[in-house]
Amino acid sequence: MLKSGAQIVAECLIEQKVDVVFGYPGGQIINVYDALYEYSDKIRHILTSHEQGAAHAAEGYAKSSGKVGVVIATSGPGATNLVTGIADAYMDSVPIVAITGNVPLELLGRDSFQEVDITGITMPITKHNYIVKDIKKLAKIIREAFVIANTGRKGPVLIDIPKNVTTDKCEFVPMKIKKPVVKKEEIQNLDEVVEIIKAAKRPVIFAGGGVISSDATKELSLFAEKMQIPVTLSFMGLGAFSPKSELYLGMLGMHGSIKAAMAIKNADVLIAIGTRFSDRVIGNRSLFAKNAKIIHIDIDKAEIDKNIPTYTNICADAKKVLAKLIDLLPKTTSETHLLEIEEYSKKEAKMNLDKDLVPKLILKSAQHFTNSKTIFVTDVGQHQMWAAQYLDILSPRKFISSGGLGTMGFGLGAAIGAAIANPNDKVVLITGDGSFHMNLNELATAITNNLNITIIVFNNGVLGMVRQWQKLFFNSHFSNTTLNRKTDFVKLIEAFGGSGYRILNSEDIKKYLKLAINTKGVTLLDCVINEDDNVLPMIPPGKSVEEIITSM
Repeated sequence: MLKSGAQIVAECLIEQKVDVVFGYPGGQIINVYDALYEYSDKIRHILTSHEQGAAHAAEGYAKSSGKVGVVIATSGPGATNLVTGIADAYMDSVPIVAITGNVPLELLGRDSFQEVDITGITMPITKHNYIVKDIKKLAKIIREAFVIANTGRKGPVLIDIPKNVTTDKCEFVPMKIKKPVVKKEEIQNLDEVVEIIKAAKRPVIFAGGGVISSDATKELSLFAEKMQIPVTLSFMGLGAFSPKSELYLGMLGMHGSIKAAMAIKNADVLIAIGTRFSDRVIGNRSLFAKNAKIIHIDIDKAEIDKNIPTYTNICADAKKVLAKLIDLLPKTTSETHLLEIEEYSKKEAKMNLDKDLVPKLILKSAQHFTNSKTIFVTDVGQHQMWAAQYLDILSPRKFISSGGLGTMGFGLGAAIGAAIANPNDKVVLITGDGSFHMNLNELATAITNNLNITIIVFNNGVLGMVRQWQKLFFNSHFSNTTLNRKTDFVKLIEAFGGSGYRILNSEDIKKYLKLAINTKGVTLLDCVINEDDNVLPMIPPGKSVEEIITSM
């Protein structure tokens, strides 16, 4: 079949079972958009308000579905507007394919209108990227891009296509996509790991987002239950292990649970699975798990010994490794270690860090009026940490947030992507007035597409997390963190075509949350909270649990 480059793009997307893409048209990508018109019965295009929103929507789609998200943009500013979303996907190992247009080959390097070297710009923040200079290579490149994005440690791939390549024609041979053949390899160091775990007296499992990426949550649960090993999760790992389990310690990190930090401190063996030991988790590197033999299981060799030196490690897929460990290790019945953990829990409970904290009441009420299929999405800031602390994420892919890059403005775009991927499930966006101001233009996208999203805005009139740091570490010099915005969020969403409600006191919480969550379409709750509501506990950056802050 003789096809244009633009038609080949559409044909290859269909081959990859892509039925929805996010994007924004423009001059250099116009031929691809003409092909999308031709193939509109097979590929749904979601037009966002801004390309960054489209990139975050592709992320939200990928994170919540496990599929590859696809985003399309034109050259120049269209392409550069994707950069933050691509970087965010790179940091959080999210499989997306970004397709950008560029000026014709003969105009490349001439500072042509809306020309930019997007492959050069994105080289450090993609798993791989391409500029397609020969139409005969286009189909092969697109197919490769999806394999790269969705295998090994997942991540973003960019394909830049000059305009003349989209109009050129060549023979297109359809291909039935098969799952990549993964070379069977022996798992190294497995016997050593088995012996270390068998000898452990105070073992702890620390699981991250890699467990979710590898669909290993079932194996993690079976492993922990069989060996009676307590589990703590990274922020990106929330949903990888049930918070209802007696073995669950809570989230680890700067704003994590005290019992998790204490368990790590006293562990003699730490089994880290699918995590990169972020600085927000380890704090003082020299004191982190200093009494433990650290076993690191990760698919990415580059992460081994990068941030924390290990006693031994296994570089392989977490699902396969856990399955092997379940088979090889004998069942454990000892409860001594778990009794120690229980003591940590009692001490933490006595601290009563969040008594009458309004954000906690709001989040607990939101969970009460939703179900286990609800997808919670957050922006970045205090509200993000409150959500991580107080929501019970019962299964994987139900908590979507920006972890590594910490992108304010991520939330609404990601919520749109999650809602498109899961049309029968409620999506609840937790955001703050600072973050929401960065991306509220995407209300137009959500409402135009009749998506089922409830937005909870924690409105304290300040940039809460930065202000909290200013209060703690900068003598309360609140430099440019008091917003003084005059935005009426209820009127705003009504102007876009949705409905909104304002929560001014605790009596309003249940009434309006139930109403907003049970209303179809896009609804918003403007939750007025105190500017001095803080996220606690907090381990200061570079410090250890001994220096934890429990009051302000």
